[in-house]
Amino acid sequence: MAETTRRFFPYDSPYPNQGEAMTRIAAALDDGDDVLFEGAPGTGKTLSALVPALEHAREEDRTVVITTNVHQQMRQFVEEARAINDKEDIRAVVFKGKSSMCHIGVDYQECQTLRDTTRELVEDEAEKRELEQQQRELLDASREGDASAAQRREAIMEELEEVEDRIEDVEGANVCEHYRNNLLGDNDEFYQWLYDGVRTPEEIYEYADRENLCGYELLKEGMEAVDLVVCNYHHLLDPNIREQFFRWLDREPERVVTVFDEAHNIESAARDHASRSLTENTLDSAIDELDGREDSRADPAANVIRAFRDALAGTYEDGFAYGEREQVDEHWHDVAIANDDARDDLTLSFLRNYEGQGIDTEIELAVQLGETIDEEYEEAYKEGDATSRAESSTLAAARFLGTWMEENAELGQYPVVSVRRDGGTDEIYGRAELYTCIPRRVTKTLFDEVYASVLMSATLRPFDVAADVLGIEDPVTMAYGLEYPEDRRRTYAAGTPALFASDRGDPEVQESVSNLVSDLVEFTPGNTLLFFPSYAEAERYYERLGGTGAPVGGVDPGEATLMLDSSDVDTEDLRERFVGSESAALFTSLWGTLAEGVSFDGDDARTVAVVGVPYPHIDDRLEAVQDAYDRAYDHQKDAGWRYAVEIPTIRKTRQALGRVIRSPDDFGVRVLADKRYTRADMGRYSVRDTFPEEERDELIDMNPEKLKFGILNFYGDMDAYDGPPPRP
Repeated sequence: MAETTRRFFPYDSPYPNQGEAMTRIAAALDDGDDVLFEGAPGTGKTLSALVPALEHAREEDRTVVITTNVHQQMRQFVEEARAINDKEDIRAVVFKGKSSMCHIGVDYQECQTLRDTTRELVEDEAEKRELEQQQRELLDASREGDASAAQRREAIMEELEEVEDRIEDVEGANVCEHYRNNLLGDNDEFYQWLYDGVRTPEEIYEYADRENLCGYELLKEGMEAVDLVVCNYHHLLDPNIREQFFRWLDREPERVVTVFDEAHNIESAARDHASRSLTENTLDSAIDELDGREDSRADPAANVIRAFRDALAGTYEDGFAYGEREQVDEHWHDVAIANDDARDDLTLSFLRNYEGQGIDTEIELAVQLGETIDEEYEEAYKEGDATSRAESSTLAAARFLGTWMEENAELGQYPVVSVRRDGGTDEIYGRAELYTCIPRRVTKTLFDEVYASVLMSATLRPFDVAADVLGIEDPVTMAYGLEYPEDRRRTYAAGTPALFASDRGDPEVQESVSNLVSDLVEFTPGNTLLFFPSYAEAERYYERLGGTGAPVGGVDPGEATLMLDSSDVDTEDLRERFVGSESAALFTSLWGTLAEGVSFDGDDARTVAVVGVPYPHIDDRLEAVQDAYDRAYDHQKDAGWRYAVEIPTIRKTRQALGRVIRSPDDFGVRVLADKRYTRADMGRYSVRDTFPEEERDELIDMNPEKLKFGILNFYGDMDAYDGPPPRP
């Protein structure tokens, strides 16, 4: 590795493969190439990407933006940036969304209005002071005999009167005192403090709160000419936010290098950012907003919005199966509306029942009127006639209708109607949504416009799929497996019955799985981390091992403390109790929050197991994603299943296995419990070949009843038992 690249490396020596990775990434960045980089957990991926990226940015006058969607990784980025800064000075900013940094709790739109009003007021007050000074000087000059001074003073007095009128108009208007103090004060002390280290958003908030300033706006103003920005995915994946974000950086996109951590999550995150929705409540609000309005555009706008609202309500009412309406709760529940050979049911109902001047014409009139109404709300808030900044429901509804009619039949767009029950009124209301199945419509633009990107993850392979899905052309690819001593780990594929959804209730299947899980817990000298296909399955085996009372069917996990995770549990508190235990078993879902981005170092967890092949629930949306991939990649066999289901599931499984063995001195056992992971002939159900080759080679097929002996021998060799080992 070139010595210049080591300039930003903060430690004495790199991990195995880290030096080579830095050299290869440096070369790729010099050529302007994107990089897909897979490295096993705990092998220093962050510095492998960050060090050469910072070196390149320093040499070529670019800015590095490193981003993640995992909160714990944000903290790690801060720690790494501080370590780098201790060795080589860098200007770094850690950025979070406005909502987490606002001192007065207003939303984004209100903040924009408050900021504009406050700035205008401060500028008018400054102009008033300057004009007052000029008129005093001219008054003195006129008293000393300067004939023209009196005439010039008269013009100044007219300007002064206009400014005073503007100031008087906004007296009592809504302003932000925190932002006003930003504009009136000398902020050099803040920026000196900010760049004297690497400050977290929480530290910036505390500083600003103490000084009665707006830290968010100070941060935005101070992002120019920085070396490194740490932020969340949405700053880059949301096209509107990204445009503003680069403007705050004072950088054109080609002057930016992006580094994405946990990059296997970009696909789902981009899909969420690209999807758009509109609720029935917003449609009702738009109709109320237009009612009685004296504007020639009001009636046609109300007509088209009402027609869509009625079509939405009629579609979900007609779509309910028998008894389905009564089962709707406070969570959104999809009602299928897509058709294979025609437009969706909502659009068909809308077209069938609409009467008017023309849908496109009336939508355009509604957009125009909505913009007018929105400007009125803005002015009312600025003037203090409203206590909050309202947004036009007409504008929101009309823009969505325009998008719906233009895009809902496009490849990769899946029209959906959802319903939920209002907890206050007990009434059901609906939502129309355009769900984006193929996220490259969002990500390709990003990766095309920035200079280069490094996408890193412990589970990014297969690289061709990642590149296809995200729209990355000809990336440089590199993968490094777990380089820690192989004799300090074992990875088993236990041949328990295939845990198909249809077989999960089979008593024999449950007994076999229960016995295996019990052996894992009993023969592990320390904590055992257990991932299941769902929280329901985790609870099933938690209870079978005695989590709620006496063991079921004679299954006894020994003296271990059993802990159960669920969707309504404080996961961080549960994690702390688990890692603080000496012998505990944590039952959780692979699709929960503990399967990735959370480290269980050393004694935190010794054995980790994934029980079953935890495919996600195949609902209409996932079927739509499969169909979209099948059509987009029709030259590939089973592309929909591979891209949408199997590969994401195996990536999650690999992430879960990576929760343990995080350093060269660590040791542990990793178990895949399901016959589909073994070499047994399972036909199309086998998933073993979906794992990378070197991981397949490390898998040891094991009879479930013999697994305890393998675990016992391994941990015995590691001298891990405190006292006599358990007896089989």
